[in-house]
Amino acid sequence: MSVTPRHAVLAFVCLTAGAAGAYAQALPTSQPKLLQIYREQIKTGHAGAHIKTESGWPAAFARAKSPDYYLALSSITGPQTVWFLSPWDSYTAWGKATARDEANAELSAELDRLSLADAEHAESLPSLEVMARPDLSHGAYPDLNRQRFWEITTMRVRPGHDDQFAAAAKAYKAMATRSMPNARWRIYQVNAGMPGSTYLIFSSAESFGQFDAIMAEGMAAEKTMTAEERAVFQKFDTEALISAESNKYRLDPSMSYVSPETKAADPAFWSKK
Repeated sequence: MSVTPRHAVLAFVCLTAGAAGAYAQALPTSQPKLLQIYREQIKTGHAGAHIKTESGWPAAFARAKSPDYYLALSSITGPQTVWFLSPWDSYTAWGKATARDEANAELSAELDRLSLADAEHAESLPSLEVMARPDLSHGAYPDLNRQRFWEITTMRVRPGHDDQFAAAAKAYKAMATRSMPNARWRIYQVNAGMPGSTYLIFSSAESFGQFDAIMAEGMAAEKTMTAEERAVFQKFDTEALISAESNKYRLDPSMSYVSPETKAADPAFWSKK
């Protein structure tokens, strides 16, 4: 965690999070306009110690009665990382929350202490700012009180080819509307913190086994692809796409900061250590 408060994530497509005022008592029920994302890379062998340190952040925000909740997604595949996702409805709300926390001397001192302790376990902590693309997202927004696993896909697109990404995303939406009744995802475009023309695609599940059905539905839908859709995808792959990487994550209750109402919805999960 950085010295700047991590009110800042879901991912996890999902993903995630609410604005400071509008979502003060619960997780959001629609796609947040902005996400601040911290991606903390954990040192080898430090996962357990890192969780113990990170649990201090939610405790500090709870004592300060902060209304700015965030989710912590711990990697299952890929590098050993934790994504901290904080939602915002506007830059105004984000700025007011930051000013309020900085004015709290007790909270600031505790966050400084935790930052130093956290440095023992983390290799790096890059911060991203991403903006919602509801025009490219698809499906009903998930009940975040029940989501426990995420898949996050990062796509880098060649400069000047964002229109091809949008065309491919809309073609995939058309295929999903036709052949994938359970599909849902949220797309965000990176504004800062990564190279330009980078997109994050979030999807989520209540149980890890649900990824079997998600994969099967996607494979079946590919068989319904029209010639026009196939041409759009091929053009994007060959001309616009630099790289694509997907990884799976689990929601970590110890490192997340959520409302008492959210905890009450599943006390067994949120009391895990």
